Amino acid sequence: MTKRDYYEILGLEKGASDEEIKKAYRKMAVKHHPDKNPGDKTAEEKFKELGEAYEVLSDSQKRAAYDQYGHAAFDRRAGGFGRAGGFHDPFEVFREVFGGGGIFEDLFGGAQRDPSQPQRGDDLRYDLEMTFEEAAHGSEKEITVTKPDRCEECQGTGAEAGARARTCPTCGGRGQVISSRGIFSIAQNCPQCQGAGRIIDKPCKVCHGHGRRERASKIKLRIPAGVDTGSRLRSAGNGEAGWRGGPSGDLYVVLHVRPHEIFQREGDDLLCEVPVSFVQAALGADIDVPTLDGKGAIKLPAGTQSGTLFRLKGKGVKNIQGYGSGDLHVRIHVEIPTHLSAAQKTKLQEFSELCNGKESPLSQSFFEKAKKLFQ
Repeated sequence: MTKRDYYEILGLEKGASDEEIKKAYRKMAVKHHPDKNPGDKTAEEKFKELGEAYEVLSDSQKRAAYDQYGHAAFDRRAGGFGRAGGFHDPFEVFREVFGGGGIFEDLFGGAQRDPSQPQRGDDLRYDLEMTFEEAAHGSEKEITVTKPDRCEECQGTGAEAGARARTCPTCGGRGQVISSRGIFSIAQNCPQCQGAGRIIDKPCKVCHGHGRRERASKIKLRIPAGVDTGSRLRSAGNGEAGWRGGPSGDLYVVLHVRPHEIFQREGDDLLCEVPVSFVQAALGADIDVPTLDGKGAIKLPAGTQSGTLFRLKGKGVKNIQGYGSGDLHVRIHVEIPTHLSAAQKTKLQEFSELCNGKESPLSQSFFEKAKKLFQ
């Protein structure tokens, strides 16, 4: 089988620097490491291929030979140096690049920190539904969140008064045990100490040594004016309690605003459609319109057409950053009567005859332009 070019494997040009070679290997080796792709034979082969390419290109002598002779430089049959100049275990190459610990263990489950030290609790998410008015004006809410809180009996230590803690004999205090499966090594939480790295001789009877208890907590929230669906509020310290006296995580509240039956929101602006009668639109009128703050008013000039927009400045939603308020846009919808009495029909017919087409300049202009199409 034809072997791929080592530079191509790493996605590099031939003149790449040593730093570029190392950077490319680190990125691709992490992506294709078998521990991140269990059971994927393709990833395993790519990982081996990456190791072979890196070992050659990271060595100045091997790289010089490869640049001159290609893969033949390591082909014994062609008088070369043997397989990649003595290429060995791809996992060993990986450990050499990543240092065998540190980022290697952090990427694939190794125990980085002392499990007996205080650890911060996890953050939580809460989805809160609210009305359109509550979002626009701001409000205060009280929510109930069931989450692991610090045990009040032992104050989060997980131990009774006077109890002593000893190093877990199974994991040696690391909190994790390593199990080998073929060529892979997998780190898992220690089954005896549950990842704590220590064993308490007298665990707390209330929390059974965990230091935390599941409990429903009431949390008050102040929701600022101007929030919208997707807005996220952070309630510091109201996430899960920490471990072994560590700080609590945070609670993130994601808001979902119910649609309004009259208003539509566009940023900080509001849009409202108001129906008016044919007579009001034709003769002009002062009409009342709804706003978030109560009743507003606009003056319709005579001859107002359906679809005309009027703006009420500052009657929209408050800007959440404090930059004033948006506007309310009122779209006029002229309502055409559908059920006319005989008398009404007669009067409208008389009106039409009196106008003799002069009341419809838009219609006249339209039909003048469309005259050719009717021929």
